[in-house]
Amino acid sequence: MRLRCLHLIFWVAVAIRPLAAQDLAPRAYIVTPKDSNALTVTWSYYDGGLNLDGAAPIKDARGTYNVEVATLYHSFSFFGRSANVLASLPYAVGNFTGEVNSAQRSIYRSGLLDCNARLAVNLYGGRAMDVKQFVKWKQKMILGASVRIVAPTGQYDPTKLINWSINRWAFKPEFGYSQRWGNWILDGYAGVWFYTTNQKYYGIPMPKPQSEAPIGSLEGHLSYDFQRFGMMKKLRGWASLDGNFWWGGVTSVNSIRNPATKQTSSRIGATISIPYSKHQSVKISYSDGAYIRFGGNYQNVSVAWQYSWIGKNLR
Repeated sequence: MRLRCLHLIFWVAVAIRPLAAQDLAPRAYIVTPKDSNALTVTWSYYDGGLNLDGAAPIKDARGTYNVEVATLYHSFSFFGRSANVLASLPYAVGNFTGEVNSAQRSIYRSGLLDCNARLAVNLYGGRAMDVKQFVKWKQKMILGASVRIVAPTGQYDPTKLINWSINRWAFKPEFGYSQRWGNWILDGYAGVWFYTTNQKYYGIPMPKPQSEAPIGSLEGHLSYDFQRFGMMKKLRGWASLDGNFWWGGVTSVNSIRNPATKQTSSRIGATISIPYSKHQSVKISYSDGAYIRFGGNYQNVSVAWQYSWIGKNLR
């Protein structure tokens, strides 16, 4: 029982990583010129407790971990509409603790998380444009759609308690809305996560199949463009207030459903993006749990460096 409970601590902690329904991603449907490219390196720090809502006899469950992510982005024309694709590869290092039957337990792990990719297409308000056309274009209302895929490529061994991978595929179709009024932009997204079955979920004496119900998610952002001060006054940064809400995700092991694992939670945060050269910018964000029924109630600080360019050459 102790080992299985400790595994549950870790499973919940892994579920809160920024590949799941809890994402806060302002300006996810922004239009860029054709053949725009970007390399982004992100460092994120997570620290907080775990609310298990009676699903296991665990006290003072906590997780502290760092996630580094390398992401590549490319925009292109899709039947005349603006579209883009991005792919991310994350690596994590973390410590997790909890008290089980009056005994303190802890674990350390480092390794690759599951890689993921996202394809987004503009449906209304943003045709595919070259740089000259894009400079003259002014955003009004944008409607878009995307699909994110998470592949089970991370660290996983069914004979070990601690794994960074969820060992199953995950898919998230999403609809996005973005509206600009002068320097203000309002974003809203609605999506659903779907999961395949993990056929080798940890179990004693043999691994067991684990499934998870879909997770619905809503997300909103209000951001403002500002002109950077100093020598690079032509460069414009932005800042945003962020929030989301998600529900669902009841898990089943060996087809036995556990209603206590249902998630009904939300997060709030803020983001600022500051350019400091023609090609480079830094983005800093912070978020915290506003309401957590089940899962990780953690604080998150992220710092991202981005290098962007248009065309085949890095200039």
